[in-house]
Amino acid sequence: MTFDVHQLDEFVLVGAVVTLAAILAVRVSARAGLPSLLIYLFIGVLLGEGGPFGIPFDDAQLAHALGFGALAMILAEGGLTTDWRQMRSSVALGLSLATIGVAVSVAVVAVGTHYLLGLPWELAILLGAICSPTDAAAVFSVLRALPLPKRLTGALEAESGLNDAPTVVLVGIISTGAVGEAGLLQTSGIIVFELIAGGLIGAAIGVGGAWVMRRAALPSSGLYPLAVLCLAFTAYGAASAVHASGFAAIYVAALILGNSELPHRVATRSFSEGVAWLAQIGLFVMLGLLLSPSRIDLDTVVRALATGLVLTLVARPLSVVVSSLVQPMGRRDLAFLSWAGLRGAVPIVLATIPLAEGVVGAEDLFDIVFVMVVVYTLLTGPTLPWVARTLGVAHRSDPRGLDVEAAPLDRVAADLLQVTIAPTSKMHGVEVGELRLPQGASVSLVVRSGEVLVPERRTVLRHGDDLLVVTPRKLREATEARMRQVSDNGRLAQWVGDPSRRDKD
Repeated sequence: MTFDVHQLDEFVLVGAVVTLAAILAVRVSARAGLPSLLIYLFIGVLLGEGGPFGIPFDDAQLAHALGFGALAMILAEGGLTTDWRQMRSSVALGLSLATIGVAVSVAVVAVGTHYLLGLPWELAILLGAICSPTDAAAVFSVLRALPLPKRLTGALEAESGLNDAPTVVLVGIISTGAVGEAGLLQTSGIIVFELIAGGLIGAAIGVGGAWVMRRAALPSSGLYPLAVLCLAFTAYGAASAVHASGFAAIYVAALILGNSELPHRVATRSFSEGVAWLAQIGLFVMLGLLLSPSRIDLDTVVRALATGLVLTLVARPLSVVVSSLVQPMGRRDLAFLSWAGLRGAVPIVLATIPLAEGVVGAEDLFDIVFVMVVVYTLLTGPTLPWVARTLGVAHRSDPRGLDVEAAPLDRVAADLLQVTIAPTSKMHGVEVGELRLPQGASVSLVVRSGEVLVPERRTVLRHGDDLLVVTPRKLREATEARMRQVSDNGRLAQWVGDPSRRDKD
């Protein structure tokens, strides 16, 4: 098959129009309280062979490969934008949900669909494995907009970032027929090895990459986001090359890189968010193209609803309760975690694996999973705010009072920090001299309402000000920490967490 420049022109035009429509759909979905993935899926269905545009697409192997690439990008963005300080207290529960919880969910769904729907054991276990993981894109986009405590968001983000790895291995082994040869014990060992090895590889590349990035003075700020993403995908490729979990590796590497003191962190996160949005749009539209609406009948819908009921009302709550033995939580927290197991692209992408392997009944499984994801995303996504308020787990979100961006100064070992004083910051009304920055650090400029001010010690800072702070590189962390202290405590920061200053005063 040839691909000439005229076909490229058509592809660019259609791709740009579809992407713009998907971007505008984000606004619609946000107002309606729906995850945008549903609109993307329906765009794909409309473009597909069953829609008015009639674009044929039935290459399950290509969908499988592109789906894995898009999921890797989504996980990289999730790791880069996750605050480890918020996630750290709940990482044990998140890891337990991603392993023990997945095992419980697979078993419950397999038993339920075998006896309720009459599926053969192989297909029932396969369906349980496909449906068990939560979706990183859905979790990151929906939950980060809710005013939830750190213990809940941390657990759910850790779960969605790590539970792809064991389910990918399990679905792959079942689809290729290797599970009968390997046995339960060996299969469990493979999953554990892939998770641990992938995590270690990701940690090594994340730590090493952060060390290099802090010392590499690149000639353009636009190169830093590219370098960080390449490091994350290096972890994915390296882990996959040794048959470890690339998904675990890229998430851990991105988590470390995103929480390291790197130049242009804000730009890196913004760039990764943009690329991740593009990956989500392409992924969901492609999965919608893969669906053949003519195959969806009443029997498919009934089986999808039954599977969803077992998953949502039995498997998910039971997996949360069992997983919480590692890190106990209150009943209200557990109830919310049970309802917040958002599914999305991950189960549909996993359903392409048996399609690509030619498993008997794989088309039926794909249709069941597709319908189930759509119906239960419509059910759980919009109701999460109401559930959080009803259970009393929602609270006023912690305002982010300070945004800090860093750029390296090549000729000296120093960084230039751009600090924005947000409306909620207590730095408002504080004089520059009261910031009490480490020796050698100074506020060079204040940008206020488009005007540039050269500050003096008595210059009073205001909401909306942008400060340019020059700091020796070795004092950068201390300077940022000091700025955050003042942002959180105002003038009282001179007595908070600064014993060396206290004695001098």
